[in-house]
Amino acid sequence: MKLKELFAPSDMTTGSPWKKIAVFTAPMLLGNIAQQLYNTVDSIVVGKYVGDNALAAVGSASPILNLLLVLFIGISTGATVMVSQYFGARDRDKLSKTVGNCITLTALASLIIMVVGPLVARPLLELLDTPASIIDWCTSYLNILMWGVAGVAFYNILCGVLRGLGDSMSALLYLLVATVLNIVLDLWFVAGLDMGVAGVALATAIAQGVSALMCLLKLLRMQDVFDMRARYLKLRGEFAGTIVKLGLPSGITQAIFSMAMIVVQSLTNSFGEMVIAANVIIMRVDGFAMMPNFSFGTAMTTYTGQNVGAGKMDRVHSGTKQGTLMAVGFSTAITVLILLFGRNLMGVFTNTAELVALSADMMKILAVGYIAMAVTQCLSGVMRGAGDTMTPMWISMFTTVIVRVPVAYGLAYITRSAARPQGHYTSIWISLLFSWVLGALVTFIMYRRGGWRKKADQTIEREQSAHQETV
Repeated sequence: MKLKELFAPSDMTTGSPWKKIAVFTAPMLLGNIAQQLYNTVDSIVVGKYVGDNALAAVGSASPILNLLLVLFIGISTGATVMVSQYFGARDRDKLSKTVGNCITLTALASLIIMVVGPLVARPLLELLDTPASIIDWCTSYLNILMWGVAGVAFYNILCGVLRGLGDSMSALLYLLVATVLNIVLDLWFVAGLDMGVAGVALATAIAQGVSALMCLLKLLRMQDVFDMRARYLKLRGEFAGTIVKLGLPSGITQAIFSMAMIVVQSLTNSFGEMVIAANVIIMRVDGFAMMPNFSFGTAMTTYTGQNVGAGKMDRVHSGTKQGTLMAVGFSTAITVLILLFGRNLMGVFTNTAELVALSADMMKILAVGYIAMAVTQCLSGVMRGAGDTMTPMWISMFTTVIVRVPVAYGLAYITRSAARPQGHYTSIWISLLFSWVLGALVTFIMYRRGGWRKKADQTIEREQSAHQETV
């Protein structure tokens, strides 16, 4: 394969399904790992150069940050589904309008976050009883990222467009450049200029902005696939509405997950700074452990979307089996590595022996859950690619709101003692593992029931009718 072909849109409607999925997933996995490095490097730098309280501050701010970014997650998901289906159907005009509307929606959403975010950041932190020792750091970290949210937003949305076109290599290249920049700026701002937590936030905002600009320049050079002109930036009810309709369930899913994380964060805060810092470390390692699952899930969305657009349901079924098996294999390997080398991973973030031991022990609780999440992400990706974004949303609502939060607080309550008046801190991670396993079971059942196939059939019929009208 020539180098130029690696950075071109990929047609996933022909060829061996598992090879197409693997070739698409590999660079996206590397890209997701690189993106995870943004937060991880932030944590390592503040943990090593500022202290464990600064590490806890970055972690306490993360759930609120995720909640405020749900608009972009929704737009990105809607963009990937629509772009992949129109690309598979070879509909240049609708593809161009979809991309243009994605850009305009992202700009409007960015303005909303830039205004609202800084106003609600500190009140939310106070509502969660964030310790006084870290609340100022949390606030400055969030405010800087909110003011620079356009870079984060456009990178995620434009990557969604590139993924829908089957181009995961370009996003990888741009993100690797931005990741290196982020690391350099982290060290300069924190270790060199002594800017503390604010320094890592500023470094992340600048680096994400650079990656977004590179993605935009790439799309401007893809005139052979779609048109990037000013008239396509005009919001059109049909396209903007469909993007929101398809993406809103994913955005709501992330919002629910973030709100559940915020509620659980309040429980975490009650256990003190040591448990807060351990939770930060675990979530950073968790971010890497989840990357194969998220990558395969996104790959299945693009693969399914393109093949639904092309009317090839037989390829959807075979690709689902092959993609899920690959994801389970990757997650099994990661689980083994966590069990064997968990303590070494935790030592990267802090020099405090007690914190390393606590984090490693709690990570072992979650390890097996990554295999279950491989099934959940792949089958959810298939549903979304077929246009059924509601089912994964309801499943997420069930596992996070109905299951995870009550189980976490329930376990904490029944494990209270004189030595542990707040209960045992393991309730945080046991509840998460339980919700993951149950979520995989429910997702498999809903996939087998086949409601997503009806959505796919409707899309195929609609595209065939539109094609007949133009002939």
